[in-house]
Amino acid sequence: MGKNDFLTPKAIANRIKAKGLNKLRWYCQLCQKTCRDENGFKCHQLSEGHRRQMEVFGQNPDRVVDGFSEEFESAFMDHLRRAHPASRVSAKNVYNEFIADRHHIHMNSTRWLTLTEFVKHLGRTGQCKVEETEKGWFITLIRADPAKAVADAEKLKRERMEEEEEDRNQRLLLQQVERARKMARSDDAEEQQAARELQRSEADEPIKLSLAASTGAAAAGDSKAAAGRGAPKAAAPLFGDEEDAGPSSSQQQQQQRKLSKVEELIQRDLGEKKRRAA
Repeated sequence: MGKNDFLTPKAIANRIKAKGLNKLRWYCQLCQKTCRDENGFKCHQLSEGHRRQMEVFGQNPDRVVDGFSEEFESAFMDHLRRAHPASRVSAKNVYNEFIADRHHIHMNSTRWLTLTEFVKHLGRTGQCKVEETEKGWFITLIRADPAKAVADAEKLKRERMEEEEEDRNQRLLLQQVERARKMARSDDAEEQQAARELQRSEADEPIKLSLAASTGAAAAGDSKAAAGRGAPKAAAPLFGDEEDAGPSSSQQQQQQRKLSKVEELIQRDLGEKKRRAA
């Protein structure tokens, strides 16, 4: 037989050692590989496969730890339901039965550092009834009613839907308020811009002056002034003679101007009628 034969004493001893549990500190959970001694564990840490796993772990360590914790809790509760469905047992005994499987999830890769912390977690979540005694921690599985579990799941789903509906309504309300504020700001800006713009009414139209009429009136005024200089001044009325006196020259001029404008309008109307007749 050769040195590495299947039936050699050394090969048999290696198989016997591999069947049992080795020390927890020489087990690599990422690679799921157990080592027999400290030297083998150091050689495994320097291997290329372990380094790749450590790079993946370094990218998101919390996610990896949470995954191992969920797997460990699920496997432990499955074993407790199968082995001790309705009995009060020691948590240490259940844990020893659970780790008898060589390929189980080790507790040092989870968020719980000790068995006591894990047992307290089971009690807080309502999965087990936890009791602390002089002999240690004892746990009793709480068997949940399936109908109650379904009702709780439906209630939780309904509460989540209501919360989502409230959040959606709140977002819509905030959007409407923001839209109303923007519209109010735009209206205020338009009003301010309209107030700043110059607005003219009919009374503010530019004044037009007729130079021909002003020159004619000036010439008439000069002639009247010259005539007034040559003619003697009329005697001023005495006492009640003011009422009997006739209209003044200025009033006569205004009446003449009014008559002349009326005559112009009449002439224009006659001219238009003649044009239409022709």
